[in-house]
Amino acid sequence: MSIIAPALPVLYSFRRCPYAMRARLALAVSGQTVELREVDLKDKPVEMLLASPKGSVPVLLTTDGKVLEESLDIMLWALERHDPAGWLAPESGGLEEMLALIAQCDSDFKHHLDRYKYPQRYQDVDALTHRSAGATFLLLLDARLKAHTFLFGNQPALADMAISPFVRQFAKTDEDWFNQQPWPALRAWLESIIRSPNFALIMTKHAKWAPGDARICFPDPSQITV
Repeated sequence: MSIIAPALPVLYSFRRCPYAMRARLALAVSGQTVELREVDLKDKPVEMLLASPKGSVPVLLTTDGKVLEESLDIMLWALERHDPAGWLAPESGGLEEMLALIAQCDSDFKHHLDRYKYPQRYQDVDALTHRSAGATFLLLLDARLKAHTFLFGNQPALADMAISPFVRQFAKTDEDWFNQQPWPALRAWLESIIRSPNFALIMTKHAKWAPGDARICFPDPSQITV
């Protein structure tokens, strides 16, 4: 089997994966239509593994035959084509600053998040120690959010949408504890994102994809909110 450039970009995704969530958020706001293929991570399709042997989602196959294997690359691919909400041009700071904050999320914070949420997957791990370490990043975010509604101004931007799926995952690990912490600005920020129409759109449930299935186009143009 060989990789054939599709007529429509193809996104292999998994609904609850935070990396896939942020890719879908950027595709939704940019209005870049793709064929969505929902993946069962315990039974990955051969077509996805052929395109991306590392076997993680999201994976985007473009119409010119390129394979994007990183969620942030997919976000930038979509927004560089159409950025009606100005996610790449925040009110304060700039793209490089946003990418630096996202890098903190994807490295240190994600390290602690994984060990807090899934301590059974690691040896000699204390979940509460990693919860405390992860909270340091959340306090940093809360401090930024005391100055304005979103991380880089009063309008959402790339950093908000790239980081929020991971904060959501952290919050859902122990919601009672999370809601008792002294970060009201962070909670309001997260709530505003997860209750938005675009977040509802990206969390629509789809059946596992199989070859021969009817094409699912994402996003539905009638549901896009900028």
